[in-house]
Amino acid sequence: MNILEILNRRESLFRGDLLKYEQELNDIVANSKFLVVGGGGSIGQAVSKELFNRRAKTLHIVDLNENYLVEFVRDVRSSDLDAPEDFDVFAIDCGAEYFRDFMAQGQYDFVLNLSAMKHVRSENSGFSMLRMLETNILNSVYIHELCDEIGVQKYFAVSTDKAANPVNFMGATKRAMEMCLMANAYVTPVSGARFANVAFSNGSLLEGFTRRIEKRQPISVPSDVSRYFITDTEAGIICLFSSLLGKNNEIYFPKNMAEIQLTDFVTIATNFLASRGVELVACHSEEEAKHQLRKLDLEKYWPVNIFVSDTAGEKSFEEFYVKNEKLIEKEFFDLGAIKCDSQTTSEEILKLINNIKTIDPGSRNLRSSLLGIMKEFVPTFKHSDGNKFLNERM
Repeated sequence: MNILEILNRRESLFRGDLLKYEQELNDIVANSKFLVVGGGGSIGQAVSKELFNRRAKTLHIVDLNENYLVEFVRDVRSSDLDAPEDFDVFAIDCGAEYFRDFMAQGQYDFVLNLSAMKHVRSENSGFSMLRMLETNILNSVYIHELCDEIGVQKYFAVSTDKAANPVNFMGATKRAMEMCLMANAYVTPVSGARFANVAFSNGSLLEGFTRRIEKRQPISVPSDVSRYFITDTEAGIICLFSSLLGKNNEIYFPKNMAEIQLTDFVTIATNFLASRGVELVACHSEEEAKHQLRKLDLEKYWPVNIFVSDTAGEKSFEEFYVKNEKLIEKEFFDLGAIKCDSQTTSEEILKLINNIKTIDPGSRNLRSSLLGIMKEFVPTFKHSDGNKFLNERM
């Protein structure tokens, strides 16, 4: 499967940047001790492989998903590359009190936080939204505080393009995370990254295409939603550059708009099926798509439910930064950066954290209360309500 062809792209990003900065990146990695939190997911594994391949002095990876960690170890240990001298993985909770002791023992130079609840569909329930607040805000702030305690050289926390003018709860929590971490209330410098949809990453709609084919089920896509797409390797490289070369309060993003352009999901689905020698058959309801699945020759045709988006938190297009964010001139070919000068006060951050920790989970209005907390803290958050949740669709 040629992912770039499916994405209507011609070549991989960052070749010029890697060529220019390869030696500097290699020298930093080879002489530093790294902790990657959330390193088992698609992006976490991608950046961990960059560090593994460059022989980090220490590379420790933390993730709650044991299976992800097991597969990562099998993958890199089975490669022809020499492993870092101190390489190990740990299935532990970065939000736990004992994580303080774990980090203190590691004495890391760089801590990279790739952990996230990233799905818009998780805002269907107040309970999952609480978990999103814990993962995307509380845990990230907690890790930054631990970095201060043990003298970490640099803290990196991954964000999302959905943090720019957020219309969903997930994007708002990531914008809140940026505001908290970059409020200059910490000793440890912090940088971040916003990037586009990572094609075929764990849980993505494009990975869902593959699963639907495997299970002989219809594909379903919105007709009116466009996204930027990058590969998991490209996402890992953005994180690598921001982590090692990004200055305090800088957020990196892909800037080669000639190579990555807004592309609608119908085009992606058409290209994906064509790569498998199959033609898209447009359907106008989930029932029709299921019916066509039983009638069509699936060696030649595949039913795709094409619908107008009406779900909560959906944004028709993506953007990496907004007008009032300061663009920084960098000597990169395919990378851009903004300076995130957060005006958020320590008192406002403490109030947010207290509001999250003290909210009543048993409240009948839990979901609306959590939306209210985010709207109060993130002025640019304009929630898109929609008529239903994503979990009510294929």
